[in-house]
Amino acid sequence: MAEEARIPGRKVSLGGYSAFVPAPLPPALEWTSRLVRVLSEADRLIGRLAGEGGRLANPHLLMRPFVQREAVLSSRIEGTQATLGELLAAEAGAAVDRSPEDLREVGNYVTALEYGIVRLRELPICARMVRELHEKLMEGVRGAQAAPGQFRTTQNWIGRPGSTLETASYVPPPPGEVEGCLAAWERFLHESELPPLATIALAHYQFEAIHPFLDGNGRVGRLLIALFLIERQILPTPLLYLSAFFEASRPDYYEGLRAVSERGAWQEWLEYFLQGIARMSEDALSRAARINALLAEWRAKMGGGSTKTPLLVIEMLASNPFVTVSGVAARLGVAFTTAQRAIERLERNGIVQAATGAKRSRVYCARGLLQILEEPARLGPGSAE
Repeated sequence: MAEEARIPGRKVSLGGYSAFVPAPLPPALEWTSRLVRVLSEADRLIGRLAGEGGRLANPHLLMRPFVQREAVLSSRIEGTQATLGELLAAEAGAAVDRSPEDLREVGNYVTALEYGIVRLRELPICARMVRELHEKLMEGVRGAQAAPGQFRTTQNWIGRPGSTLETASYVPPPPGEVEGCLAAWERFLHESELPPLATIALAHYQFEAIHPFLDGNGRVGRLLIALFLIERQILPTPLLYLSAFFEASRPDYYEGLRAVSERGAWQEWLEYFLQGIARMSEDALSRAARINALLAEWRAKMGGGSTKTPLLVIEMLASNPFVTVSGVAARLGVAFTTAQRAIERLERNGIVQAATGAKRSRVYCARGLLQILEEPARLGPGSAE
């Protein structure tokens, strides 16, 4: 392979520091037998996940807690400390010991992803959508002063706390180059003849290298992975997310990005990213199967009563393991006492437990479901259940 084909971009000297301008995609790739094998495994497992997702009785029930889990893990990479349990409990009306700003940052990620899914019906992934996602993501949170929805007009950089442009570990393109870089990125997304999973692997690196916003670049970049998989009809609903993989292998993630920028290590980056697709597909398959089995077990327990309300509450638990009596009454359009009796029946059968001590506005939690959602991702290969 010609050495110039591996060069990932050019350095621009700006007086005291150099900025990196990535070359347009795609690079010349060497499809080694190992890379082909990794791509084949990723394709096989994400295809299996798509099949399982299409067979779910109501995939949208499972979609929301998976989206919320992704929001928590993606935000954690950026330093936000809210947990999935705290986010779900707060959404159900519980008071949680976490700053409202942290919860809002995670909640904004959910809002941005759900917005993007709807927006895909009328707009392909493009620079305009990127700005819209960023605006949703940064609304009313830390970094809201960093021009939500606007590409940066000043130079940014990546480095340790206290670093400067001169000591930064990475300096993205100068502001005047950002829109041109994004136009080339958008063109690649629309015109790429590479396998879709290789396309999004390369596009993710490129977006992070461009770093078009003053804040929120990592979260927008990870949002775009989920949206790409839906846009290309690789998955019917957003059940697969890579933030858990990136979070669990954070040093490898950053080293992979840096290795491309510094020496054109495209093969290594593709292998890492595709392994993430494979592992997270297995993880999602296992989680979805265990959640469905647990819900089926609970429905069987509650199926013999004279009222369907407990069964309807179980459907609610599938989208959020935390519930309140008033929330159930409002959502199902039933009397408060009807909702209360249904929850008490679920509690007697060990399906929910009181999560707060107060009698008024008591919050209940289906801990079996929450445990499946909160458990760490498994990074090793293995058979999905």
